[in-house]
This record gives sequence, structure tokens and C-alpha cells, in this order.
Amino acid sequence: MKKFISILILSFLFFSNVNAEDRKSELDKLFAELKNTKSLSSAQIVEKKIQKIWSIHPSDDRRGFRLTELLNQGSVLINRRELSKAYDLFTKIIATEPNWSEAWNKRATVLYLMNQYQSSLDDIKITLALEPRHFGALSGQALNYIELKEYEKAVQSYKIAQKIYPLLDSAKKMIPELKKLINDQAI
Repeated sequence: MKKFISILILSFLFFSNVNAEDRKSELDKLFAELKNTKSLSSAQIVEKKIQKIWSIHPSDDRRGFRLTELLNQGSVLINRRELSKAYDLFTKIIATEPNWSEAWNKRATVLYLMNQYQSSLDDIKITLALEPRHFGALSGQALNYIELKEYEKAVQSYKIAQKIYPLLDSAKKMIPELKKLINDQAI
């Protein structure tokens, strides 16, 4: 019986690792596609596929499904502007799964909406350490810097995001506006 359980556990770990590898492979493929896409509408389709993968917990077990469900509930709370509840929920997810970049990113979003810009930047830093290609976190970083009137840092965040996602609409629109603000400050 012990041998059977050991084999079952090993096979479960093997298949979980395969799924993690599949996820990484799919993300790598999508990021390559995103970088080479020539039309905004095609890029936005790829963007949605990436965001879908990010918002699903990497483990495909009961715990992973539950964490994905909680992340979705937190997003609903954001949409309802129940920010304190969303913050608490994302904090709970992070305590359970500190290596899930999207949980940190969602909490960073809540903190931004609560005007807690430095705390949002702290969560974004962790998001980017876990997923350096997170163009959404980079855009959020830029928005925080704008609120803190650190326009040059905002431009840099958008430029990094554009290296990952060249057709990122917000970066295309905001970089010229920010450069104008920087020039106006210099006068």
C-alpha cells in the first residue's frame, strides 16, 4: 500500500511539473507572438490569453482551483469598489501562495485605487520579481509614478512595458504626454 501511495504521489508531482512546464511554454509562445504582432487588435487578443493564464493559479489541484476562485472574487470586489474587502482577500491569497505574481498584482491595483501609491509600488516590485514580463504591473507602476509626480520613472516603466508589448496602447498614449509634463517642469 505504501508503495502504491508513493507511486501515486510521484506521478502527481510529475504531472504537476508537466503542467507548470506547459504553462511556461505557452506563456513564452504568447510573449513571442505579442512582441511580433503588427496589429493592435491581434495584440489585444494575445494580451487577453496571457492575462487568462496569469489569473489561473499554476497548480491544477483543488487548492489551485480554490485560489483561482478567490482571485476572481477579489476582482469582483474591485469592480464593486469594495476595496478593503478586496485588499483583505488578496492579502489572504498572498499569505497562502506568496509566489503567485497575479495575487500581488491584484493587491497592487487595490492599493493604487486606495491612493496608497508607495505600497502599490512595493507590491508591483514583487510582482515583477515573480513575472518580469508583467506588462500590466509595469503599466500600474507607471500610473503610481504619475500620481507621485515622478514622470521620468513613469516613462521608464512604460518603455520597459513596450519592450515586452510593443503595441501597448497606454504606453503609446502616455509617453508623449509625460515627456511634455517633464519639459514643462524644466521651464
